[in-house]
Amino acid sequence: MRKGICQACLPGSSPDAQFRIAADCGFDGVEIDAPADGDAARRLKDLAEARGLEIPSIMSGSHWSHPLSSPDEATRRHTQEEVAGLLGHARQIGATAVLLVPGVVNEQITYEQAWQRSLAEVRSLAAVAEQEQVTLAIENVWNQFLLSPLEFNLFLEEVGSPRVKAYFDCGNILAYGFPQHWIRSLGDRIAKIHVKGFTRFPNVAFPHGLSSDVPWAACRDAWRQVGYDDYLTVEIEPDPKDPEGSIRRYGRELDAVIAGSL
Repeated sequence: MRKGICQACLPGSSPDAQFRIAADCGFDGVEIDAPADGDAARRLKDLAEARGLEIPSIMSGSHWSHPLSSPDEATRRHTQEEVAGLLGHARQIGATAVLLVPGVVNEQITYEQAWQRSLAEVRSLAAVAEQEQVTLAIENVWNQFLLSPLEFNLFLEEVGSPRVKAYFDCGNILAYGFPQHWIRSLGDRIAKIHVKGFTRFPNVAFPHGLSSDVPWAACRDAWRQVGYDDYLTVEIEPDPKDPEGSIRRYGRELDAVIAGSL
């Protein structure tokens, strides 16, 4: 199992400073924010490698502001073009996955519309993922869409590509499900996993750490059962009272999750 952290969660005034903190705190890799272009992606790879780090994945940047479920074609095309470019950048720098939120359901966009539009757009991107040999990792993250593992599996089945899989978040899912159930249901369709703490109602919050209501022992049993042995990537903002110290603590807590002591 590899230890990762999101670039957006790292303090530091520059990518190099962020990567230095990640390396010093015992992480193996950093999931980077969407780079502006191929040159920017390659610079990030060089900076990461200089610190002994991998870049296992890239997080798409526009899927919230320009969702693939939008009724506006230009809005959908914006994210289509961005993600297609990110798949190419990922191949160039050796990242194996690009994270994508597939769509958003809201007062203006019905569930059925989100399904139809997102499915069509992801199928189109699947062809790019297959060409680039990079996984398009779909994450459902409080977007009111794909609210059960049965639906998530059906969506992936209907996309119909071995290069389109799931990016599963053990903390986010606790708001409406049990992460260990989802892991077993999605099985080998899981490409990557995010980890964060989460406390349930009535004290709903994302704590600065992994110790929380997330049943880590059950999650660990589940991902072992399905044969998951890739990155566990921390997605927790640094504690403003001790930014770098909190990242070091997240690393220790992730060690405990992997070892079975948390």
